[in-house]
Amino acid sequence: MYTAQGKIDKSDTLAKYAPLVRRLALQLIAKLPASVELDDMIQAGMLGLLDAANRYQDDQGAQFETYASQRIRGAMLDELRANDWLSRGLRQSSRKVDAAVQALEQKLARPPSEREIAASMQLSLEDYQHLLQEIHGSQLVYYEDCEGGSNENSFLDRQSSDGEHNRGGADDPLQRMLESGMRDMLVEAIARMPERDRLLLSLYYEQEMNLREIGAVLEVSQSRVCQLHSQAISRLRVRLNESSWTEAA
Repeated sequence: MYTAQGKIDKSDTLAKYAPLVRRLALQLIAKLPASVELDDMIQAGMLGLLDAANRYQDDQGAQFETYASQRIRGAMLDELRANDWLSRGLRQSSRKVDAAVQALEQKLARPPSEREIAASMQLSLEDYQHLLQEIHGSQLVYYEDCEGGSNENSFLDRQSSDGEHNRGGADDPLQRMLESGMRDMLVEAIARMPERDRLLLSLYYEQEMNLREIGAVLEVSQSRVCQLHSQAISRLRVRLNESSWTEAA
């Protein structure tokens, strides 16, 4: 994997880690609308892999595959954001769901039901559930939208900006994120969610089940899993935003 000069051999690296790129692309695309092409994600991921090979230094406290995985995922998310695959209407609808959930949670002091959220948005239950299915997957772009304009450094670059000066395990971007308190905020937010939401998120993200498998566990259809996932993510995002404001206060 290394040349005689001790640098990463890019040709060997691209060939060796191409299966990793495809695996990460498949994991990501399973959470996105059908309009997103797998080949586009793989192409973006290969560029992320090449970027990782150019930047990686073996004394920075992270194994290459771990570092490359972060770069690959980041490149795929950048590609999604750059092409703005989610329509403005759906983006606005997703924000309206978040706003309705937040307002009802503050009013009721508990997670609102689907019927309550639908009524708050002046929608029938059927129309609300259809909207949830349409916005499934939009949350990934919301996370990236918080990072600023396309001309700014990426999230990963900002997390590791001090790494050029201070080497060691503490400068591993993933480790720095864990140490920042974000993990604790996420765990706490999930713990406060309804049991079904917690189970769905665990099946989806920890066990990486597909929609059909999750549907079998929950005894619902795949389309219903999409609806439940969109609503769970809206609830989670609201709780994380509340935690962020609390931390900042």
